[in-house]
Amino acid sequence: MGIEVNTKLKIAKPVNEVFEAIVDPEKMANYWFSSGSARLEQDKTITLRYEEYDAQVELTVLEIQEDKKIAFKWGAPGDEHVVTITLSEVDDTTTIIEVNEKGWNENDDELISNLLGNKEGWVYMLTCLKGYLENGSTNLRAAIVF
Repeated sequence: MGIEVNTKLKIAKPVNEVFEAIVDPEKMANYWFSSGSARLEQDKTITLRYEEYDAQVELTVLEIQEDKKIAFKWGAPGDEHVVTITLSEVDDTTTIIEVNEKGWNENDDELISNLLGNKEGWVYMLTCLKGYLENGSTNLRAAIVF
């Protein structure tokens, strides 16, 4: 089964709005990465930039189910992780979003620290997404200090 990081949050917005905020790089720039090379679509490789941290990451989209699921892999070759974002419609105005990341090396000396760091990152990303969608806040992103 392997080690996984799971994070789940309720957002008071319709599922289609939550989905679009994740796959549309212009919307994503309001709460997560500062830019993306393209819309997230199945079988595409996308480059996401974090201008504030002078960093970028490439991800390959493995699966898209509109308004339901986004799965991608990212990380260095040989150390790739698979992230699955699942959207569940509670009603016309509420969505449960869950992020699952797996691919951790169980023999890594830094395993616990890496798991905690990633969990913290996903909680922060989802909190920023919630703030953006529910309250229009665009000033929460990139506030983590390393």
